[in-house]
Amino acid sequence: MSASLAPECNEVKERYDSCFLKWYSEKYLRGKGTTDECEALFKDYRKCLTGALKERGIDKMLEEAREDHKENDAANMRRSCKLPCCTEVSILTLD
Repeated sequence: MSASLAPECNEVKERYDSCFLKWYSEKYLRGKGTTDECEALFKDYRKCLTGALKERGIDKMLEEAREDHKENDAANMRRSCKLPCCTEVSILTLD
């Protein structure tokens, strides 16, 4: 598994990745899982990553880039993905 964008979030990302890969391969692909059992871990990782981006000032750059490219983002977000993680707001969306 890959490292997080923020080293301080590596541990929580690893826990989420492990959980998701197990759920995806053992349940979702076999039609046995309709809800993402790893949602709480995903939220923990998103919270850690969001905090790290804010500490580095990257959150403002992301907001500016999104504002400059609204039309492209809207078109890309309309693509259909059936995974539960796709129904969540992007991991980098800042609350």
